[in-house]
Amino acid sequence: MDGNSKNSCCVRHTHRDEEQKKKLLNRLKRIEGQVRGLQTMVENSAYCNDILIQSAAVNAAVNSFNKELLAAHIRTCVSDDIRAGKDGTVDELVATLQKLMK
Repeated sequence: MDGNSKNSCCVRHTHRDEEQKKKLLNRLKRIEGQVRGLQTMVENSAYCNDILIQSAAVNAAVNSFNKELLAAHIRTCVSDDIRAGKDGTVDELVATLQKLMK
């Protein structure tokens, strides 16, 4: 299976230094806590508007995570692949951006 296959997410890996990995994981843990807060709000029959505001905060946090990861991806994986002549990476990036912009 080559690196440009549809299932490449399952076989390709990205090396991240420990600082970057820790930063990304900390963001995800905060998002996880926000989602648990949403669950608690629903369980406790919180006012709809309050849940919606918290949900918007979760969306903003996920978008921020995506922006950070996307920037790192372009600076490393995409640029490395382009230098190596792997033009399919540009198509992969375009498809990813289309999914993120839905």
